[in-house]
Amino acid sequence: MAARQSCQRGVAQDNAHEDINMMPRRSVGAGKWAFLALWGTFAAAGLFAPGICGEPQSVEPIARDDYHGSVVEDPYRWLEDLDSPRTRAWVAEENQRTAAFLEAIPRRGEIRERLTALWNHEKFGVPASEGGRYVLTRNDGLQNQAVLYTLDSLSAEPRALIDPNGLSSDGTVALSGFELSHDGRLLAYGTSASGSDWQEWRVRDVASASDLPDLVRWVKFSDVSWTKDARGFFYCRYDEPKQAEQFQGVNYFQKLWYHRLGTLQAQDVLVHEEPGHKDWSFEHVVSEDGKYLVILVRQGTDPRRQVYYKELDAPEGMTRPAVRLIDEFDAAYAFIGNEKSVFWLFTDRGAPKGRVVTLDTAKPRSSGGQLELKEVLPEAPDTLIQASVVGHRLIASYLRDARSIVKLFGLDGKAAGEVPLPGIGTVAGLHGKWDGAETFCSFTGFTTPPVIYRLDPRTGVTTEFRRPRTAFDPSRYKTEQVFATSRDGTRVPLFVCRKEGVEADGTGAALLYGYGGFNISITPTFNSTALLGLEWMDLGGVFAVAILRGGGEFGEDWHRAGMKAHKQNVFDDFIACAEWLVAKRYAGPRRVAIHGRSNGGLLVGACMTQRPELFGATLPAVGVMDMLRFHKFTIGWAWVPEYGSSEDAADFRVLSSYSPLHNLKKGVAYPATLVTTADHDDRVVPAHSYKFTAALQAAQGGPAPILIRIETKAGHGAGKPTGKLLDEIADQLAFLSKVLGLR
Repeated sequence: MAARQSCQRGVAQDNAHEDINMMPRRSVGAGKWAFLALWGTFAAAGLFAPGICGEPQSVEPIARDDYHGSVVEDPYRWLEDLDSPRTRAWVAEENQRTAAFLEAIPRRGEIRERLTALWNHEKFGVPASEGGRYVLTRNDGLQNQAVLYTLDSLSAEPRALIDPNGLSSDGTVALSGFELSHDGRLLAYGTSASGSDWQEWRVRDVASASDLPDLVRWVKFSDVSWTKDARGFFYCRYDEPKQAEQFQGVNYFQKLWYHRLGTLQAQDVLVHEEPGHKDWSFEHVVSEDGKYLVILVRQGTDPRRQVYYKELDAPEGMTRPAVRLIDEFDAAYAFIGNEKSVFWLFTDRGAPKGRVVTLDTAKPRSSGGQLELKEVLPEAPDTLIQASVVGHRLIASYLRDARSIVKLFGLDGKAAGEVPLPGIGTVAGLHGKWDGAETFCSFTGFTTPPVIYRLDPRTGVTTEFRRPRTAFDPSRYKTEQVFATSRDGTRVPLFVCRKEGVEADGTGAALLYGYGGFNISITPTFNSTALLGLEWMDLGGVFAVAILRGGGEFGEDWHRAGMKAHKQNVFDDFIACAEWLVAKRYAGPRRVAIHGRSNGGLLVGACMTQRPELFGATLPAVGVMDMLRFHKFTIGWAWVPEYGSSEDAADFRVLSSYSPLHNLKKGVAYPATLVTTADHDDRVVPAHSYKFTAALQAAQGGPAPILIRIETKAGHGAGKPTGKLLDEIADQLAFLSKVLGLR
């Protein structure tokens, strides 16, 4: 399958992927704020208006938990009941406060208009091809959702195949994934509603653009894999939850199923499960020759995998027990492809920055029981992010200080040249057939929307396939890479972006973004965060992106240096970057704003509680704020390999030392804060943001506003309609311009 014969570490490509990495590899979506209650007659508020920082009413008795002999109070536990009348009333009041504050900012409308103009350009996805047919996504500029098109050839006129904008009146149903059958006749596609991780998958006949009757539901953290004969596909799902637990209940015991076309989901075949391991889940891929179903077994978000397979051409191969090729979580593995019985794999076993090896399934182990891995592409100084075989060439995408480098190799591992790239940026795509003649990729930077290229792997020649026309000139913005020094001496890469004419004179303001976790690499990408940064630069500020430990930019050692007991390193790195911006006069004292989403929201929460005097404003978005209870909701248990668990005494001591909710101190002057979350976030449930906001408002000892913006019919970020996306960014920028006094 063209889109699947590759390995890839987590690399943030859009707003949805700057996130706790439980999403399928292919997702599409972009991103109007609707309040949960009427605005009422709440008066417009000034910066220090009464009530902005007021303490919300708590409820007795206060919840108390005993953690290994330490009693911890949780006075806002009642906000975990998302649908209770008391919580709904609190949400309505908070949204009214925030609406009144934002509405009183004169330049808010102007910022929204400029954002609209900046975002109003074509956006293309990387094409996929099967059976001589191509599919790619395109957004004409301001459509709520990207449309999926099909082409019979590269020169043919695109024809709309799926337009998710017609699936709901408000644009909140998104296309969450898609996969062509091997012959290109059929397309399996997933949709999600209101930003939820839950997906429904259907099948569309490409020629007629009509749906077959097939429907599979309760799919989560899975894409699909077609069999070679296109009679059905594999997918993963959870058991149907009770209605009350759909958006908050814990998700355990994922199972792998096969759906045969023309049958009901109740007739699907259970292919693999692990009843003794509730926290195991699966990735799956059918080999290009159709012979193997390869199953990668994962434990939460730990990047290490086990590798199983089933021979689909064997009698009853689908229902026979899987062959456990690699049956321990000793390293990361990903399936690249196969030559008969020989599997090509990416791994970081013995190579923290990654390498490519082969393993013969006919004789995988030596007489002594050791894996017979044969190295094809050894570990390099740069970090291997992706590898694929196209046109009998090995295409390897690396990160060098968090910027993309693409190299070509023969199947024997001999170097065959480097693909020229137009500057500092990020490459995505590069999938294709083992004997194919082409592959496609996108190239993007912080101020450069993605350009799509076609690559001939045999010659290394690239040709431009699609280039968006923009309302701004990228050459008017400068991106440079510098290095800050963290508390322990570690060099921390930092991208600094500014508009021409903006000088480092110690009077300006800087917006610093970071993530730092889950082996996810943050690289130069024009996404919704970059859009925020672009308009911030137009307002006269400096936009900076920190490359923190915990990510995957420098391999598994870099990741592990920022996880579990080492998590404080991530916060130290981010604080060092903020201090660097002040020291180098890119921002004045208390003129640095910080922003992060999800795990990055945790980053912002931890840093603002540890160094409140350093920052002028904070934007924690959909953050993990209660580090003692995160594992009790939806997929939170899967983050235990990254964070640890409060149920372990040693982990509890670490988690409680930085948990944003538990490190607020009454009377401290905290920076101006706008928390953002969404009512349908079933990844990081909104109770995290609710409780943190309530506690921060109660603790605030200074005059700066503490606000929360709660989106409706939206989730963690994936599939957010464009209108809602632009409204949220406009509100964040208006807030920053007000509290930091931007000129």
